[in-house]
Amino acid sequence: MTRTRTAMLAALTLVAGASGTALAAQTASAGTAAAACTVDYEVQNDWGSGFTAAVTVTNNGAAASGWSLGWTYAGSQKVTGSWNAKVSQSGAAVTAANESHNGTLSTGGSASFGFQATYSGSNAIPATFTLNGVTCNADGGTDPTDPTDPTDPTDPTGPSARVDNPYDGAQVYVNPEWSANAAAEAGGDRIADEPTGVWLDRTAAIEGVNGGMGLRDHLDAALEQKGSGELVVQLVIYNLPGRDCSALASNGELGPTEIDRYKTEYIDPIKEILGDSKYASLRIVTTVEIDSLPNLVTNTGSRPTAVPECDTMKANGNYVKGVGYALAQLGDVPNVYNYIDAGHHGWIGWDDNFGASADIIREAASAGGATVADVHGFITNTANYSALKEEHFGIDDSVNGTSVRQSKWVDWNRYVDEQSFAQAFRNELVSKGFESSIGMLIDTSRNGWGGTARPAGPGPQTSVDAYVDGGRYDRRIHLGNWCNQSGAGLGERPQASPAAGIDAYVWMKPPGESDGASELIDNDEGKGFDRMCDPTYGGNPRNGNNPSGSLPDAPVSGHWFSAQFQELMKNAYPPLS
Repeated sequence: MTRTRTAMLAALTLVAGASGTALAAQTASAGTAAAACTVDYEVQNDWGSGFTAAVTVTNNGAAASGWSLGWTYAGSQKVTGSWNAKVSQSGAAVTAANESHNGTLSTGGSASFGFQATYSGSNAIPATFTLNGVTCNADGGTDPTDPTDPTDPTDPTGPSARVDNPYDGAQVYVNPEWSANAAAEAGGDRIADEPTGVWLDRTAAIEGVNGGMGLRDHLDAALEQKGSGELVVQLVIYNLPGRDCSALASNGELGPTEIDRYKTEYIDPIKEILGDSKYASLRIVTTVEIDSLPNLVTNTGSRPTAVPECDTMKANGNYVKGVGYALAQLGDVPNVYNYIDAGHHGWIGWDDNFGASADIIREAASAGGATVADVHGFITNTANYSALKEEHFGIDDSVNGTSVRQSKWVDWNRYVDEQSFAQAFRNELVSKGFESSIGMLIDTSRNGWGGTARPAGPGPQTSVDAYVDGGRYDRRIHLGNWCNQSGAGLGERPQASPAAGIDAYVWMKPPGESDGASELIDNDEGKGFDRMCDPTYGGNPRNGNNPSGSLPDAPVSGHWFSAQFQELMKNAYPPLS
């Protein structure tokens, strides 16, 4: 149950003092006084011995350049972690002070933060708050033990309420355009009826590119496929400003600072279409902004993998702001299920990436008006090649006393395959405050690694490298290789609830659509040339300075690549019949 208390700071004004900010009371009649500040305290996830909460402070008075919110618990609550505020506790008294990036509160402006806490017994919501030391008289709030308390007015209710797993008991939309491309290939009719994601990778895709299907066209076609049953439509929301700062092949149309265009020209029109009551019976799954947030962890600062473009996006905050806005807006549509992209094990499976990536994702889910309630789950391995399950070696194996983690392939990663990573990362995300009901999707469109090169058993135990390399299904030269990989195959066919914590295996990346051009090709889509798509390239720090392993003669990302499609079918695992 979501529990909320709203504290109305009546007849209170924030005024700037010479050495910071101060609070001064104004005199006003009870009937006419305007609330100068509002505090919303919401318990978002409560599991009986702990909880996460979101707090928003809205300033209706004069602008302030700093704030400190205080409250006292009546029970045993102890704060254990926080985000977007410095939260400290002394006994039962809690203080939340602004961070440097959210200290300014303009008139009408808000600051939001969240925290995690433990408790035993009851978890009563605080009755009184203070802002910069001045008491805020609560408006009576809501009774946390009363099941009739109102919920967030944007939460879906009634017949359109979201189900736990949208894929359960439902068919999934088959994109007619991709299906036609697949069927036109020799042998492609064997998979032409598989469901794939619809990529909205530029503003023009909303209406349709070069006479192709737009968003409404796809939704109308989905209604026809749906019939009287349930049907999932999979959309990829992919147009952030400064998109994919570490991979030129998937750059986009918007510059690093064009966050307002992203909101008004891209997300808002998508929301308007998805919110049309005509489509209310569809289950609409969104994959939100692949390859964005983990870049702010792994490819910034003093790391050897850093690139200036990612430093720019971390500094301006537009990835976090954009993802938050997308979650908030699309999450308001009752039949939309938002799944945030969460990289893959060969990207954020290392100790210094794992928790930090969960933190930045949690920050984004609190930005732009979003809350964790706007997140239904996460997707890993989107458009990537990481093997679903490595069966011939495990992370706890050792050879002659040397751990598998020390092999060149694993390289101290905590995970050897995608499913173990997805399940572990799910637990990490819940610990950061996401709801315990979240589910994971794994993109299996190109991670089958079948064919004659697929090992039938473990490698020799002459060395840990021979053991791992001889037994691994993933035949890439390096885990960091991502572009049109040679030898890759179709993976597990899309299916619902295949494993604990996994909502579905999906083909979010349509097999046969290129990851990027193998040489410079002029285009009007904002997509650059990345040497990682060049089969002659010798690599960079992000792939251990290894050859790229990419296929030759590849077109611009998203365009049909017949040679790759044929290779994916040839190396499919399970094999195609």
